[in-house]
Order: sequence, then C-alpha cells, then structure tokens
Amino acid sequence: MKCQLSPRLMLLPFLVSLALLGLRVQRFAEEPVTTTPALAGGDAADRQRPAGPGFHWHQGVAGRRGNAMVKPPPTQHRLQPPYPYPYRFLLNEPHKCQDQTPFLVLLVVTEPGDTAGRSAIRQTWGNESSVPGVSILRLFLLGVHPVFRQELRPVLEEESLLHHDILQQDFLDTYNNLTLKTLMGMEWVSKHCPNASYVVKADRDVFLNLGYLVRQFLIPPKKNFMTGYIYRNTGPLRNKGYKWYVPHEVYPNNTYPPYCGGPGYVLSGDLASKIYGVAQTLSVINMEDVFMGICLHALGISVTDSPWGVFNMYWIKYEKCRFSRLVMVHHYEPQQLLKLWPGFQEPKTTCHR
Repeated sequence: MKCQLSPRLMLLPFLVSLALLGLRVQRFAEEPVTTTPALAGGDAADRQRPAGPGFHWHQGVAGRRGNAMVKPPPTQHRLQPPYPYPYRFLLNEPHKCQDQTPFLVLLVVTEPGDTAGRSAIRQTWGNESSVPGVSILRLFLLGVHPVFRQELRPVLEEESLLHHDILQQDFLDTYNNLTLKTLMGMEWVSKHCPNASYVVKADRDVFLNLGYLVRQFLIPPKKNFMTGYIYRNTGPLRNKGYKWYVPHEVYPNNTYPPYCGGPGYVLSGDLASKIYGVAQTLSVINMEDVFMGICLHALGISVTDSPWGVFNMYWIKYEKCRFSRLVMVHHYEPQQLLKLWPGFQEPKTTCHR
C-alpha cells in the first residue's frame, strides 16, 4: 500500500523558503518593527510591543488566571525575554509520562518549520529505542514561527498527532528566546515527569551518543548533577556586533558562573524542577546555557566536570571508533546523521584506545 504524503507537508519546503526570504528582508530593514500580528491561537487583545531589527518580542495575551487578571510583562531591554510570564502550551503531551518513569527525558531544540530535521533525529540518536534496556522519552521544543505562524499551525498539529513528541508555547521562535525554550522543557519535566532520572537538552545540529552517555556517566542515578562541556571564567560580550552580545542592562556582572555549553548537556531529573523553580525569581538573560549556570549558582549547586573531549563543541571528522567514545559532537546536521547512523549502529569493530 502506498503512503500518500499530506498536502500540508508537501507545501512545507515552500513555506520555509518564503520564511527565510521574509527574515532576510526584515534583517536589512532600517526601521524597527513597531507592531506584530496576533499570534496563532491568540485573540484581538494581543498586545503590541516595539522590537529591534532581527529580534521579536513575545506577543502576550491579556487574560485571566483563576480570578486574577493576567497583565503583560513590563517593558524590558529588547534582549531580555519576559519571564516569569504565563506562556501557554499550544502543543503539549501532558500524559506522555503517565504510565512510565523514564530513565532519560530527551529535550531537542528545533525550529517550527524543521519537519525534515525532526524526522531525521527520530530515526537516529533521538530514537526512543536507541539504548536497549533504557527507557527514553523524546520531546521537541518549539516556539511560534515569526512569519508563518498561521500557515505552520495545521502542519505542526498533524505532526504532533502522528508522533506525540512536540511541545510548543506561545512565544516567538527566535535566537534570543532560546532561554524560554529550555525553561519550557524544565517546566514540562517539573509538572508532568518529575520522577525521570535524567534530562538531556540537545540542539538539532549535534551527533549524540546516548548509549555511551548512559553507560559511562549516568549509572547509578545521581542527584543535583549537571555536566557537559564546561565553560569557566568567561564573561559577557559587550560588543553589539557579536551574536552573543549581552549588555550591562541585561547582565551587569563581568563574569558568568560556570555553565555547560548549550549544544548538549545532561542534568539529573530533580535538578530540572529546581531550575524551573529558581528561574521564577531571577532576571532571565538571552544566553540560554549561561542562564542555566546562573540558576545553578543561585541554587548553590556546582557543575560536574566531564572527561576532556567527550562533549565536543567543534566539528570533527566522523570515525566510528572515535565517535563510539564520545557523547556529543557539534555541527552535524540531521541529514548527515541519516548517512552515518546505520554504520554507527552496526556491531562494533575492534577499536584500539
């Protein structure tokens, strides 16, 4: 029987191309964006907020929480995501953990239009059966597309119904809102899967070896544990030309606490709830991985060093034996993984240390 491709999914590459064109036009606009259309799923009360070129504020919705009126967050620096704020789940899987206590919850950061990337990750390191004998639960973290929010909504709903692995809240999916994506993941674990032993946060463009991670670093289960590629004695970049620019108004200190590099890190399940809780009391910054370190510092918990090189922040050429002794390698696109993964899964050849 032939499998018919949904017309919505067939249109997705065209929509994504238009989105990229729209973002390029916006990037070169000389005037700041002063108004933004209502979010998908919003109503006529959606507020309007000024935004600088290349950056989009979340469009909040005034409404009620219980008997109290929810008000939009106060004006903040344009690089500081509003938080805490009652972001709504547009797509959720609240019962996914109901009948199981997973050893590991895998949170993967993707963009709304990256249907092909999510498909490739499901077939490679994001396969929930990739580590025999280990219960893994996979979820993708999404915001709302800045341009094609309405067009992508039915596509994402269809994908969600098919795979039951998408979380989406009503903030705009931009680089400076990555912190909100991770906090969404921490919120979900805290509320819907608090007994998970571990949580792994990973970007879409990584090679991830969950089997090696579990065998070498996660047994027996630990508490107050977080590890990855550790950055120490670093500080904010104050030059506006940098992608990682953080002004004094957002973060006044000259140095960051130790933190794990954002492409991939692991934390114990108990720490997810603690991070989500303490984040409600802190000023959020636009550097997602740094903010996780700030949360740990506020909790009085230290990051745990990992052996040098097992969390690799730079691209290295694929070699099966070498990669079998690594947890993460950055800058591997999902489509590249589809080519190398079958060979990586074959019975191990003799590897000399």
